[in-house]
Amino acid sequence: MKLTLKIWRQANATAKGSMKTYPIEDIEGDMSFLEMLDVLNEDLINKGEEPVVFDHDCREGICGSCSLQINGEPHGPDRLVTTCQLHMRMFNDGDTIVIEPFRAKAFPVIKDLMVDRSSFDRIQQAGGYVSVNTSGNTIDANATPVQKENADDAFYAATCIGCGACVAACKNASAMLFTSAKVSQYALLPQGQVEAATRVLNMVEQMDKEGFGNCTNTGACEIECPKGISLENIARMNREYLKASLQG
Repeated sequence: MKLTLKIWRQANATAKGSMKTYPIEDIEGDMSFLEMLDVLNEDLINKGEEPVVFDHDCREGICGSCSLQINGEPHGPDRLVTTCQLHMRMFNDGDTIVIEPFRAKAFPVIKDLMVDRSSFDRIQQAGGYVSVNTSGNTIDANATPVQKENADDAFYAATCIGCGACVAACKNASAMLFTSAKVSQYALLPQGQVEAATRVLNMVEQMDKEGFGNCTNTGACEIECPKGISLENIARMNREYLKASLQG
């Protein structure tokens, strides 16, 4: 395939960025989107030009690093996949592809297509843990009965990889889906009950401090989420927050 790439280039967080156009050819349909960018960067390096900076790590849809806005959609036109799992067969010969970083006040650009998502880390640090002694006399996991439905819902919430697609898809740049997934994975289990009230209050407070917007109730976050995290988690977090607020 021959393609035209329009890529956001920005030297650093304070520099003014702009879109640059790059023609590229000999792209195979079985290539991943990141492999296509690898081909582009190899060509740029051979020409003595600065390669395009983009974030990646596992390239298996697990780490959540490879977050790109592709033709206006987080992770591109496919569903339930990350950018590294997106294949070039989703595009046609002669297509123009617009590639940008995730856009959000809380995700400042580091360089080109790479953004700083440490705001997610700080939300997690505010309450996304359980203070359980795991050394010495550990308790077998099966010693505490958990309803099958709760265990399943907690597992599904825990599949969130923190990529930020929910924020990029939201017109308010809301992190409600991410935060609610992290709250839910503990709120549904007995081990998470001890700190349930402080957890949800602290995580929501930190989310607001980071500058994320409020939920729009449009559901774009769930549609674009590569793991299909459900909006039911937001409803659960709202219930947990109200309960914790009433408890003082």
